[in-house]
Formats: sequence, structure tokens, C-alpha cells
Amino acid sequence: MPFQKGQNPNHPAAGSTIKVEPIRDKKAIARIKKVLADHPRDLCLFTLGINTAYRANELLSLKVRQVRSLNVGDVLELKQSKTHKYRPVTLNGTAISAIQHWLENSQLQDEDNLFTGQRGCLTVTTVSTMVKTWCQDVGLKGNYGSHTLRKTWGYWQRTERGTAIPLLMEAFGHATQRQTLAYLGIQSDEIAQIYELEL
Repeated sequence: MPFQKGQNPNHPAAGSTIKVEPIRDKKAIARIKKVLADHPRDLCLFTLGINTAYRANELLSLKVRQVRSLNVGDVLELKQSKTHKYRPVTLNGTAISAIQHWLENSQLQDEDNLFTGQRGCLTVTTVSTMVKTWCQDVGLKGNYGSHTLRKTWGYWQRTERGTAIPLLMEAFGHATQRQTLAYLGIQSDEIAQIYELEL
């Protein structure tokens, strides 16, 4: 029986938010890709999400014609849903391979949405559920959802490559560096580390 409006105990209280996490374990990323190996659409969605930092709704807006002839190093420009500005992303080999594999295994036409299901284009809610399921399937504990994909990109850019916060801020379309640090959930970790220096 459905809950009365405002009575669902699983929903956050009005005015509060639930933050989803990035995937902080490279082995978990590899395990998810392995789980999705026989599902080229889902593998493509996951791979593009963690390699481009586009929002789920931006990825879902993609048409086949926008990606069919792209090669490694080509630029994909999508309009950001929040800022309404176009953000260019240079696609790497992993992203291109995932797109090509999906298109080779689908009957999609140029005017079709890249990510479709039996009822048409996937929704952000569906993507959130998919991401939660993938993370649970590989044993990750925590809160995951559609934003996990782009947060994962940012997390690894910062922690592994040392990408400067102003660059990540620009890529995410954030207004402040504080917003970017909070979004990635690494600010407290980095602040804790600066106190490790013994003088």
C-alpha cells in the first residue's frame, strides 16, 4: 500500500538532503564493469558517466547521431541543464570504446536517444536505481545514485591526478571552490592531512 503524501519514512525530511558518494575504490569500478560486460547499454552509461562528469539528465539527452562518428580525442559538447551553457568534453579511449560497443550491439538509429529502455528514454530516477544496484552488487556500502558517476570522475581527478580545484569547479559548472570541495566530499580529508606534517 502506498504511503500518504509526506509519510514515506524512506524520503528525507523536507528541507534536508541526502548526499550520494563517489566510488572511492578502483577495484569496485572494475568489478562493476565486469558485472555490466554483458549489458552494453548499461556499461556505456556507467563508463561515460565516470569519464565525462556530465549529469545523468545530460547523458540521457544524447542522440545517437551526436556520438556515432566520434573518435578518441574528439570533443563532445552538451548543454548543461543547470547553467544552460555548453560544456565541451574531450573523449578518451575508454569512453569511445563503450559507445562503439553499445552501438554495435543495438539497432538504434541516428535520431534515437542513446540510452533507451523498453518504455523509451531512460529517466534520471531509473539511472539512480541502476547505480545503487550496481554498487550493491559489488559489495559497496553507502549512499549511491545518479550523481555518483560524475562525483567519481571528480574524486579520481583530484585524488589521483591532483587536478586543481578551479579546473574541477569549471568542469562541474560550480560557482565556488567550496561548492566543489563539498560536492566531492574530500575537503575534510584534505584538511585532516595538512595536520599530519610534524614540525
